[in-house]
Amino acid sequence: MKLFSRMYDAVLRWSQHAHAQWILAALSFSEAIFFPIPPDVMLAPMAMTQPKRAFRFAGITTLTSVLGGCVGFVLGMWAYDAAVLPFVELMGYQDKLATIVSWFEHYGIWVVFLAGFSPIPYKLFTVSAGMLSMAFLPFLLASAVSRGLRFYLVAWLLRWGGPAMAIKLRTYVDRIGWATVIIAVLVVLVIKLVS
Repeated sequence: MKLFSRMYDAVLRWSQHAHAQWILAALSFSEAIFFPIPPDVMLAPMAMTQPKRAFRFAGITTLTSVLGGCVGFVLGMWAYDAAVLPFVELMGYQDKLATIVSWFEHYGIWVVFLAGFSPIPYKLFTVSAGMLSMAFLPFLLASAVSRGLRFYLVAWLLRWGGPAMAIKLRTYVDRIGWATVIIAVLVVLVIKLVS
């Protein structure tokens, strides 16, 4: 079933759109607040197909993600019960949010730094930092460094691969996609069996 190759082709088309940079910026900003799809989905093909502009795209992604994180911080601080909690419940993130709150209690600012690389959605870290009244400047610096490292690493790897990598990846994208789904299902099953 060629589900992933069709999605891959669609994302490559979006990455070539005349307004792709604006789409990337909007995606990065909204993902830090509420949107479920990470900006890597746009950043990766843009960096791969336009390697000379890869670091520019990483900069846009970092800046707009951190700005979105600031909005998430403010929402967590001032509108947690009214705006954030209903969204967390709607998305089924209650357990993840509880985990993040306990991490904040144990590790403080380092949690935000690790959030840039965590599989747990970044938006949960931004609103939790605001909800827990974390100092804003350390939050801002940790977000900028961690998100920057992540997005510039993605850009560098795909810039290095370039357009040739896009062609090679197209050959294997369905296998990679289905393998990822199988691994995710197995991880969930193992976690349920262990707990």
